[in-house]
Amino acid sequence: MPIRIREAWDFFSDSRNLSQITPDYLDFRFVGEAPERMYEGMIITYRIRPVLGIPITWVTEITHVQEPTHFVDEQRFGPYRFWHHKHLFKTTEDGVEMEDIVDYAMPLGLLGSIPHALLIRERLEGIFDYREKVLKERFGERR
Repeated sequence: MPIRIREAWDFFSDSRNLSQITPDYLDFRFVGEAPERMYEGMIITYRIRPVLGIPITWVTEITHVQEPTHFVDEQRFGPYRFWHHKHLFKTTEDGVEMEDIVDYAMPLGLLGSIPHALLIRERLEGIFDYREKVLKERFGERR
């Protein structure tokens, strides 16, 4: 993104901006209030409708914060058996490079691999493609 790292950090560390970078079909809604500034130990609860309009409550905890270079959110309750999402920010000549590293595991063992192969993997890739599109529209593209 052709912006300064402080601007990137301010946007991503404000959990209220999560709804702006989440596709509408997920019907993302916070349960309770989302704090403006992120901090280690912060719990965020929201509801989404990822498949067939069925609502799911997802609870994440911000487990690591190293301002302004990275933070980690981990699922505490939700659709995955395991979810660890690292957000990395690096200053470059053209602005800021942001990288998402997501490690996750489906529930139900081998049985969970079926919906993953048929739908979930593609949906996750679509969510991150959507985020990239929205961020380019909001902040511009690198030169």
